[in-house]
Amino acid sequence: MTKLLEREPVALVVFSAVILLMPLWLTPLGANYPDLLQKFAIFAIFAMGFNILFGLTGYLSFGHAAFLGVGSYAAVWSFKLFTMNVLPAIAFGILFSGIFAFLIGYVSLRRSGIYFSILTLAFAQMCYNLAYSVLTPITNGETGLQLTLQDPRIIDRMFGPAGSGLPSTNFFGLPMSGYSGFYFCAVMLIICFYISRRIFKSPFGLTLLGIKSNQNRMNYTGFNTRPYTQTAFVISGMFAGLAGSLLAVTDPLAGAERMQWTASGEVVLMTILGGAGTLIGPMLGAWLIKYFENIFSAFNDATLEQTFSFLPEPLANAAVAISGLFVGEGWHLTLGVLFMLIVIFLPGGIMEGWRRLVRWIGGGGGGKAKTDSAAVAQPAE
Repeated sequence: MTKLLEREPVALVVFSAVILLMPLWLTPLGANYPDLLQKFAIFAIFAMGFNILFGLTGYLSFGHAAFLGVGSYAAVWSFKLFTMNVLPAIAFGILFSGIFAFLIGYVSLRRSGIYFSILTLAFAQMCYNLAYSVLTPITNGETGLQLTLQDPRIIDRMFGPAGSGLPSTNFFGLPMSGYSGFYFCAVMLIICFYISRRIFKSPFGLTLLGIKSNQNRMNYTGFNTRPYTQTAFVISGMFAGLAGSLLAVTDPLAGAERMQWTASGEVVLMTILGGAGTLIGPMLGAWLIKYFENIFSAFNDATLEQTFSFLPEPLANAAVAISGLFVGEGWHLTLGVLFMLIVIFLPGGIMEGWRRLVRWIGGGGGGKAKTDSAAVAQPAE
């Protein structure tokens, strides 16, 4: 079965089916409403793009949220100046993020290791502060960039008069809200998965893995690694720009908070939780964090009291008091504990746990006795 999923058409069909059927299989988890599904798809793209840089080359960027913000701003300006159709907005978001990533990468990639990480963090914080102050005419400062009735929307006005209220984003008439917005984002995610898979299995991807393994040795052989790391940085930034433009597509608003260092740290957590260097892992990490953020954070004392109502009152009160520390406003504590457990016991993330489970099942671990000590030890590797 695993070998079958490694084939290109089969993997793409299975992945597409899983993504497009998310409203069905996420229903038991209470995560089937459109806004959350859109976030699942968008931040999966963000994490998938970050993984091309971090997972393949080993370069840890703490400033990827800058490209997310640039993509959002470019998309909203496209809506304001030209048309509410989402295609030009996405194109501008990817283009400007790619240019921005090239400029930042050109400077940052002159260093490696922690120095590279600090440089990217510094650039992202500069962008965040510029968006709040110097670039206010472009970003609208702390209020955020949003649509107004006075926006020119040149292309839209060429084909009809402006309506009385604010227009909504659309894909040739199809509104980008609700489930139609999710399915549009889902198609973008499927395309990104295909591109990412092709990169991973290409000679370019293998070269990036070689850079991650031992860049100095490659340089000593006369191989110029700089163009490869620069290209990976730009591609990763374009993925982030696409995610930022999709955030604007589903909610036409862009704010500087999307460039903050916490947003960059979040995508690092997503990638590590799921499994850096894997195709599916960062996406799973993104889903996990967004699920905790939107579901666990919504739990309150009333919900917990109803959950533990079957217990005697003293035990129920104790259970509510203890569990209340890990949900609601304390959902970060649950995420922190989960992150610690995964880093300690599954350094390769969720995907390492999945591989161990597959090896255990394949080795007959489901109740079949083993006398070979090496076979018993294998699943624990």
